[in-house]
Amino acid sequence: MAADDHDAHGHDHDHDHDHVHAPGHAPGHAHAHGHAHVPTDFGPRFILGIALNAGFVGVEVVAGLLSDSVALLADAGHNLSDVLGLVVAYGATRLAARPPSGRFTYGLKGSSILAALFNAMFLLVAVGALSYEAVRRFFDPAPVEAGVVAAVAAVGVAINLATAMLFYSGRSDLNIRGAFLHMAADAAVSVGVGVAGLAILLTGRMWLDPLTSLLVNAVIVAGTWSLLRESVCMSLSAAPEGVDLKALRAWLAARPGVASLHDLHVWPVSTSETAMTAHLLMPAGHPGDAFLTATAAELERRFGVGHATLQIETDPATVCALAPDEVV
Repeated sequence: MAADDHDAHGHDHDHDHDHVHAPGHAPGHAHAHGHAHVPTDFGPRFILGIALNAGFVGVEVVAGLLSDSVALLADAGHNLSDVLGLVVAYGATRLAARPPSGRFTYGLKGSSILAALFNAMFLLVAVGALSYEAVRRFFDPAPVEAGVVAAVAAVGVAINLATAMLFYSGRSDLNIRGAFLHMAADAAVSVGVGVAGLAILLTGRMWLDPLTSLLVNAVIVAGTWSLLRESVCMSLSAAPEGVDLKALRAWLAARPGVASLHDLHVWPVSTSETAMTAHLLMPAGHPGDAFLTATAAELERRFGVGHATLQIETDPATVCALAPDEVV
């Protein structure tokens, strides 16, 4: 893992910007940068998943119209939203791979967070429309070709499971996890639709079709809520759920030579990369390159923080303009 710093190369110097180095501080604004491991390229998997599911959506729409099944159309709508979700997620992975330029000093890595948020919101909007149609069908039931519904649903189970497994290994990335969860939920939903088709075929009770549609939508909402919550938090620069802030603070405070710390902030650069800043008060003086490099490496290993910026302060009598943490 690479590490670099602005002041640890023997260039302890003052800065004119208060957000970097408050007036009166002892010199020593240092950066230690560790970079997260580059994730597997999921591009070909996205393309395959998009092709499989787009084709199946077409089959479901035709079959749903021919069989007059709102449950099948609900599943088609869900699958269509997932196709769009896969397209957005794929686009985000491509944008995130672009190098920093101009105003985008982190590149476009944050696009993966926006993709996850968009997918969650779009899916919930689709659920609302499909639920409305299902409720309407309770009051205006229509005959359903149950055999067609069951057959198409069986195909859907196979396609959705196969697509979900394409993204199984990338679940630690929220953007990839969104794709995985959607496809895994689709597989479960298709099972429900198939069971409903068989039940209608055996009992002739048409109300089972809209009821299944509502149950499908409830499953979608349940599976999407955590994705929506986490993507909203990430878009607001909240610390990723996997980062234990108390443990991180305690570990930094226990580093050799550190008397105290403040201005600790942790936020997501993307759905798979985390950044952090902290001011460390070290009265004995600047610790040098070895300290920064080792600290950056341990921050990545222990907490998944791949981009750490540390400012070293050496005079306990000087009050930092950015202390405490609430000052931003």
